[in-house]
Amino acid sequence: MLALLGAGLVFMFNAEDPATVASSERRTSAPLPSAPPGEFGYAGSRSTDPDPLTVKELFRTKKIAVSGRSYEMTITSKDKKCADGVLGDKIQKALKSGKCTQLMRASFRDKKGEVIGTVGVANLSTTKNATRVAKAADKSNYVKPLAGKDEVTKFLGSGSGGAKVWTHGHYAVLVWFQKKDGAEPDKKTSKQLLQAANDITKATVFKALDVRSLTGARAV
Repeated sequence: MLALLGAGLVFMFNAEDPATVASSERRTSAPLPSAPPGEFGYAGSRSTDPDPLTVKELFRTKKIAVSGRSYEMTITSKDKKCADGVLGDKIQKALKSGKCTQLMRASFRDKKGEVIGTVGVANLSTTKNATRVAKAADKSNYVKPLAGKDEVTKFLGSGSGGAKVWTHGHYAVLVWFQKKDGAEPDKKTSKQLLQAANDITKATVFKALDVRSLTGARAV
């Protein structure tokens, strides 16, 4: 996988944070009176949001539909060491210094089998440490693509693709998306890949993390 990644082009998505978009959609009422102050409430720190993440919590359903676009989850992973779920010394060091205790990953494909990608969530100790992980992300430091066993996502990590790291409180959300054929993305393809990343993260991990922000507990 490393050799294939090295042969392709890695670019960083440059677009609005999906967490920001989701924020205006999710807050239909005022935060709970007991929630800690700040944009992310309980999820601002592991001290107020201590329950470990679970794969089921983050990736509750295998199939996702957003505005006529469909996606399917093909594989999940719980990395024993956070560094095992990323590529690049700089981001590995940021995870370690940020006291990362978990890194969950899941991979997805679109209905046509043309767009494939991996979403990862790292559990850091504080919002500041999650931000440091995001700042460590670049063309050499990003989530490690998680190849599936099916005929589509088995190609994850081969060729070129786009990566980005967003944050939500003390969590870092890392994504890698590419075309199945690994072709170098042009402007149109880059937009398509980012759309898939937005669709999937907003329907899965950001939805689950919103619950933690408001309640300090896992989504039921």
